[in-house]
Amino acid sequence: MGTEIERKYTLKNQQWRNNVEHSERMVQGYLAGNARASVRIRIIGDKANLNIKSATLGIFRQEYEYALPLNDAEKMLNELCEKPLIDKVRHYVYFSGKKWEIDVFSGENEGLVVAEVELNDINEAIDLPDWVEKEVSQDTRYYNVSLVKHPFKNW
Repeated sequence: MGTEIERKYTLKNQQWRNNVEHSERMVQGYLAGNARASVRIRIIGDKANLNIKSATLGIFRQEYEYALPLNDAEKMLNELCEKPLIDKVRHYVYFSGKKWEIDVFSGENEGLVVAEVELNDINEAIDLPDWVEKEVSQDTRYYNVSLVKHPFKNW
């Protein structure tokens, strides 16, 4: 079984941009989402994946990911996934021994910027960078699957 332990935060400024190691564009769409799990297609560059993630509220979730042929993924995004698609650039920043992923959304979610950090243990303590504003790990509005149904522009 795959697992993900992750905390999610809003940001108070753009200072993180000074420490970006690299960035990549992601386009993803959801084939299904219900009370138990979401099923998504994600393309990053020339790689595509099918991802199944439990809908558990909080920082610990089951997660499974499988490689897909790029052509199949593009067809599924265009023809089978709910709209709008999630379009974002993920920036990678390292702080205090942790890799932070800062997602800058575009399209229907333009203006939303969220930082995530993966943990090794649910009780792991971490140092927060000065650019972190508040934790939103428990707020389902910030889940990508929710942004399809309730885009940031409508908040």
